Amino acid sequence: MRSEIVILLGALALAACDRQSDPASQPANAAAANGAAPSGPVDVPEDNGTLDITSRGKAAPDAMFEAPDGTKVTLASFKGKPLLVNLWATWCGPCVKEMPTLDALATRTAGRMTVLTVSQDAGGGQLVDPWFAKKDFKTIGAYLDPTQALGGQYETGMLPTTILYDAQGKEVWRVTGGLNWDGARANTLLAEVLG
Repeated sequence: MRSEIVILLGALALAACDRQSDPASQPANAAAANGAAPSGPVDVPEDNGTLDITSRGKAAPDAMFEAPDGTKVTLASFKGKPLLVNLWATWCGPCVKEMPTLDALATRTAGRMTVLTVSQDAGGGQLVDPWFAKKDFKTIGAYLDPTQALGGQYETGMLPTTILYDAQGKEVWRVTGGLNWDGARANTLLAEVLG
């Protein structure tokens, strides 16, 4: 039963990801989605994510996932400062598009907030590690959740999904869909925990 739920959630995430953006905002080809250098100007993600505060105050799930060094962690491992958790996948166009802005945000807020990018790719490190290796990310790392133990807890059925927690591990808000995390809307949303 659990494997059927994981497969269903994966299918829903794929379908939702593809519906999230119009075809023009999806990668032009498989090379773009797999980390090849863009042939033209780099697109900035559209701020079309939907803000949801219905789970405000809810504790972070205790599901385990894998850190870049291979150790198992939970979100409780990051308590003590605000935490932004981004659920994404290499096959999700809006996810791939917003990753550079998440890295810029992580760099800009280092020491004040932690930014976790948690891959929902079923291929785990075999798929995600080479994808990350092709990128020039300065701060974010490749966290893995190939069984969607963590991602399935949010029940959004859509990627990307990004959740903000306060320093005590309580949810502040979540955004489903793409967002320019280096832009004005993100700065306004994050002001509640960053001051």
